[in-house]
Amino acid sequence: MLEGLFVDLVGENPVVQAFVGGVVIAGLNMVGALSVLVYRDPSERALDTALGFAAGVMLAASFTSLIVPGIDLTEVVVPGVPATGLLSPVPVLTGILLGAAFLDQADHWVPHVHVLITGRQRDDQTVTDAKVASVILFIVAITIHNMPEGLAVGVGFGSGNVANGIALMLAIGIQNIPEGLAVSIAAINAGFQRRTYAVLTGIRSGLVEIPLTVLGAVAVVLVEPALPYAMGFAAGAMLFVISDEILPETHSRGHEREATLGTMVGVVIMLYLDVALAA
Repeated sequence: MLEGLFVDLVGENPVVQAFVGGVVIAGLNMVGALSVLVYRDPSERALDTALGFAAGVMLAASFTSLIVPGIDLTEVVVPGVPATGLLSPVPVLTGILLGAAFLDQADHWVPHVHVLITGRQRDDQTVTDAKVASVILFIVAITIHNMPEGLAVGVGFGSGNVANGIALMLAIGIQNIPEGLAVSIAAINAGFQRRTYAVLTGIRSGLVEIPLTVLGAVAVVLVEPALPYAMGFAAGAMLFVISDEILPETHSRGHEREATLGTMVGVVIMLYLDVALAA
């Protein structure tokens, strides 16, 4: 029902669908960023629980909407044998490794997002240098952090499977709400004094997802054989962000149990949404 309504409203062009998906996830990121004006001082426990929930949603979506559908597209072709029914995980696994490697290299270019969130500084930095660097690197780090999310939604719609695209849009959008709040709070911790500017920074960090959704959809539409690799790449990048950034941050301040429970709830909700959309 939701799939039919989405197609009726948006149309059947996968690139247009991806653009709308990008607007939705960026809009929900904006909701999260704006919530810092109402929820001015969330506790570390609440924030870690919310980010754990976001990690759980992304974790489930990586497998149900990217890895498994990507493998389903890789039927092994045997000359002279019609429809073998055999599937090869190699393209998707290759994409996963490439996605993780890309984010790993990006992680070397800029400091960890959690370093900026916690306000830790290098010993060799002066106070002035640290403040200037934190402002610039904060924006770069958050942009890189959001890249795989937008790419995943674009690849999902570009694959032609609208249900998967919607599932990814909802998954990324839901997790963007606590993430948008975290970005605004992190902006304040990184040296942004005015909450209004912190909110604008949080909103801006999500806007990069819109062009990336379109780019992901265009790429897989133009180069259809690359679709399993692209789905694996998006999944690998998302899994790297989850394991290298989000989960370590939620377990660094003594709230491991709450963060873990949040992750479990996120996984359960995303699995339910995926099954409901496939019905």
